[in-house]
Amino acid sequence: MPLESCMILLDNSEFMRNGDYIPTRLEAQSDAANMIVNQKTQSNPESTVGVIAMSSSGPSSGAELLVSPTDDLGKILSALHGVPFCGEMVRNGKDAVDIAASVQVATLALKHRRNKNGAQRIVLFVGSPLTCAEARSFIKAGKQLKKNNVFIDVIAMGELGDNEPKLRELVDAANGSNANEEGAERNCHLVTIPAGVLPSDVLITSPIFRGDAAPMGGDMGGAAAAGGGGGGDTFAQYGGVDPNMDPELAMALRVSMEEERARQERVSAAAAESNQEEKSGDGEDDAAAANNAESMEGITAGVENDEDALLQQALAMSMAENQASSTTEETTAAAGESTAMDMGDDDDDAAMQMALAMSMQGESEEKTDAGLDPAFVNQLLGSLPGVNPDDPAIQEALRKAKDESEKKGDEKEDKEE
Repeated sequence: MPLESCMILLDNSEFMRNGDYIPTRLEAQSDAANMIVNQKTQSNPESTVGVIAMSSSGPSSGAELLVSPTDDLGKILSALHGVPFCGEMVRNGKDAVDIAASVQVATLALKHRRNKNGAQRIVLFVGSPLTCAEARSFIKAGKQLKKNNVFIDVIAMGELGDNEPKLRELVDAANGSNANEEGAERNCHLVTIPAGVLPSDVLITSPIFRGDAAPMGGDMGGAAAAGGGGGGDTFAQYGGVDPNMDPELAMALRVSMEEERARQERVSAAAAESNQEEKSGDGEDDAAAANNAESMEGITAGVENDEDALLQQALAMSMAENQASSTTEETTAAAGESTAMDMGDDDDDAAMQMALAMSMQGESEEKTDAGLDPAFVNQLLGSLPGVNPDDPAIQEALRKAKDESEKKGDEKEDKEE
């Protein structure tokens, strides 16, 4: 943390005897102030802390400076634990504690600090009701702090219904005119702690303890509910170590736990991104597979269509061939029948002519002197296609030829004699 001079303002009025904070408001306030002092002094060795009691005994009964800003931790802790109950409930129309006057005293103390470097801050504890003071006095005090470059953190313990609106006016005025703008950085904070909750459990997670600037709406009014579970939740945030007993070890454990949590978040994010990429790759593969399947279906359908077309064409050609074949066969059969009929007639004439020629040739040859052999002639005529040797016409022709042959043979024999 940067160098800082801090004044802690404690409420030590009679209202702080109330037991709604364990064990009492005053002791719970003292524990929370002790934790803040340790955090301020240990975060930066040059930081200084002072203590003011807002009620005192004596004629003034006003704010009392217990310790000026110092780096002596012993003096600071001694002042914190030695604050007595002082002041009346309400005196002369004034509240038990005068917030505006106490803030003015703290501002003067910071102005006279030894180390002028670093920021100036006031930590204000309020546990008494603020019924008499007007809101404009808080606004005026806040503007004065803003003018002097002094930051203020307010911790409200009890009487929240009456005190919270006025204390918020103080904080908003100290933050400046941009305090109500969305996302505006706020260096002054208001933390409200409900009854029954340890203030240290709420403050340890608040911007007051962390020392960072909170955005608009970052006041820790709702943080108290988160810390309402008691010290168990707080110890869990620091690895089971009580930050009041060993702040350095608690902070080291907390930093280590936050780093481990950040690492796990990075690993989870990387794993989620990897899963997303795998899903995207699977989706692309599925899309490609679907496109391939559609292409194959189209090709198959085209092949099937082509096969169907070829089959139909083959059937048509086959039917045409069958029709042509049957037509050809019918034509051939008809032609054959006609030819056979013609050949039958022609063969008869040809056979007769052949027989006559042979008979005539036999007459001219010497070997036929004995006449034609009827068996030979019948065998010859039977070998001819379409010729019936038993045909009466053929038999008549053969008979005549035989008779003529015999007649010629007789005449030849008579001549020779």
